[in-house]
Amino acid sequence: VEYRTDKNGNVHLIIGKRSFEDLDLAANYAAVIDELLRAKPAAAKGRYMKSITLSTTMGPGIRIDPARARDVEERLEEIAASS
Repeated sequence: VEYRTDKNGNVHLIIGKRSFEDLDLAANYAAVIDELLRAKPAAAKGRYMKSITLSTTMGPGIRIDPARARDVEERLEEIAASS
């Protein structure tokens, strides 16, 4: 997944399209969170992700608690194990 940051440190990216299955979107979201945490500079102090907002191109944003950002990945693992 390709992403970019603006001068304020905001990350903008596309995690999928409307035609994607729910699990594919969730997997992409989990991959993005993992990549952002992996790319965290060692010198970064305090909270690295202050907020997360998901939205469609022109739709309203939905706020996600950054403390629970990795819950999606854990849920995907549970689904995969039960399949």
